[in-house]
Amino acid sequence: MATTVYLDHASTTPVDAAVIEEMRAALALVGNPSSTHVDGVWAARALELARARVAALLAADPDEVVFTSGGTEANNLALIGACSRGGAPSHLITSAVEHPSVLTACDWLESLGMRVTRLPVDREGFVDPDAVRRALGPDTRLVSIGQANHEVGTIQPVDEIARVCREAGVPFHTDACQSFGRFPVPAGALATVNAHKIYGPKGVGALRVPPGARLAPLLFGGGQERGLRAGTPNLPGIVGFGRAAERIAEEDVNRIRRLRDLLVARVLGGVSGSWLNGSRERRLPGNASLGFEGVSAWDLVRELDRAGIRVSRGSACSSGSTAPSPVLIALGLPAERALGVIRVSLGHGTTQEEIDRAAGAIETAVRKLRQA
Repeated sequence: MATTVYLDHASTTPVDAAVIEEMRAALALVGNPSSTHVDGVWAARALELARARVAALLAADPDEVVFTSGGTEANNLALIGACSRGGAPSHLITSAVEHPSVLTACDWLESLGMRVTRLPVDREGFVDPDAVRRALGPDTRLVSIGQANHEVGTIQPVDEIARVCREAGVPFHTDACQSFGRFPVPAGALATVNAHKIYGPKGVGALRVPPGARLAPLLFGGGQERGLRAGTPNLPGIVGFGRAAERIAEEDVNRIRRLRDLLVARVLGGVSGSWLNGSRERRLPGNASLGFEGVSAWDLVRELDRAGIRVSRGSACSSGSTAPSPVLIALGLPAERALGVIRVSLGHGTTQEEIDRAAGAIETAVRKLRQA
């Protein structure tokens, strides 16, 4: 039986062997990092080494890194923490193409009386920084725009948006889970990152909280993580996160980009009625959001799965939905076209042979489904 081809790195990446090795060592640490005896001190040292490693990749001070259970919790802490710290409900700005953990948090805040502006995007998925400037008001508490779109891979002009916010004196937050380790995060921004998109373990993430940022915690208890995330930390996961933050620097993004471009060229050249979603130039190096006329993405993902090719319909956090992707609708795709889109995402283990096999399998599967 042929080996499988894993092309769903945007959902989660395989855990690096060096990360697993360091996590095994962390599992043997007996103490709680909050304990003051020797075992606790050793655990605390491991925790702080991981914090320093993640901070280095963020170009931040270690004190700015607050560990969480993942990107979803970090996004919730940023939005709800910034918008619920006393005072009357006010104003929050985001975009129509954010991750569900951002948009759903916005919906919840809106139900409490918060005014939420959801900015539109153009056909490539870009937010206009001038639209952010125009939307700002005296009661704006936070602007939250993701650095890289989780479905179509478009890289937002977050440096310019952060500058607009800085000039207005408004905090800026970016969900950087998809871009972490590949693109620098804007200086001074609240930033969400996680481990399992950079070959680390699932269930651990972090929020960079720059000096002066004021957040209310979501969890209350022992005051861990600067009082912003109570509870005994997931030490093995955090240690793995730290090691992954070091290892991601070794990823050859140019090689991944070349393979991605080869795949896109093969598919668009070999399958009539196919197209690429998002920006052609400013996109994540491993992302290809591909659409096919007259084909259901549900059926195509299943057909490719049977052929040993692992891809997805879009965000893993909303892939169970039968509705068209809100991201693709926001880009202006009609619903019937949006229902024919798959996301193919490469990683540092992807090979030329796998790309050749995947391109051929996509052509075969689309042809079969159209005939059926």
